[in-house]
Amino acid sequence: MFLFARRVTESAIFKYGILLTIISSAILTGLETYSGILINYEQIFLKLDRIIILIFTIEIILKLLAQGKNPKQYFRDPWNIFDFIIVILCYLPSDLRFVSMLRIVRLLRVLRLISVLPKLQLLVNTLIKSLPSISYVIILLTLLFYIYAVAGCFIFGQNDPIHFGSLHVAMLTLFSVVTLEGWVEILKINMYGCANYGYENYRQLCLSSNGQPAAAVAYFISFILLGSMIFINLFIGVVMNSMSESEREMALLKLKSKNNSDLIENLQSIEQKMDLLKNDFTIISDKIKNELTKSK
Repeated sequence: MFLFARRVTESAIFKYGILLTIISSAILTGLETYSGILINYEQIFLKLDRIIILIFTIEIILKLLAQGKNPKQYFRDPWNIFDFIIVILCYLPSDLRFVSMLRIVRLLRVLRLISVLPKLQLLVNTLIKSLPSISYVIILLTLLFYIYAVAGCFIFGQNDPIHFGSLHVAMLTLFSVVTLEGWVEILKINMYGCANYGYENYRQLCLSSNGQPAAAVAYFISFILLGSMIFINLFIGVVMNSMSESEREMALLKLKSKNNSDLIENLQSIEQKMDLLKNDFTIISDKIKNELTKSK
């Protein structure tokens, strides 16, 4: 049973079958968002959903059996735990109180693509490994935002109160600027003054028009270069470094898993040979006893 379950779970047909089931689940969940389709085919959707849950349950049972005498090995993989939790949640009672929860669980089943496709696992593992380094980049980026926001309030606060009237407003403005969304308009307001550009519908807010071409150009271009260009490259560098580490770890785990699999199969083969030898010994022993009995 152990060898059969192991061969099934490691076969390409099994893996592609599970992949097809997950994709079917995703399509089914998407179709349920159309109320007209859901009303007309509700019973069909319900039956298909039960079939999908049954397939996922059989998958988990086979993977547990494939571990032989050590089923706990299955739960050492975080992705297996994730799959197991999703399947357990799918068995929640279909009471009206749990309708929203069940729909969310069905949506979570789409995430099982990550546990099936190794490349997606690599990307997720890379992001998780990158979090500690990314957090320091975010802290540095926050300091940059804070310094430029305070400077912007001092330099452009009176001329452009909509974008630099207070610290938190200036921080939001800089977030918009760093995404390169509408930053040219904000630049021109502070280059030409609010009375000459950008405040046509907000004249009452333009109390002290003061265009500063040199300061505005230096301020915005330096911030965009630092915020958009340099920090994006820092993020990319951190992620690429983590991806290299994740690839090495996955390669080692794959090699270790393969070695363990070969060792288990060899031990299983030895156990089978020992059982055959034991049976042969029992047969020979019985024959000797019979011969001795006859001779007496």
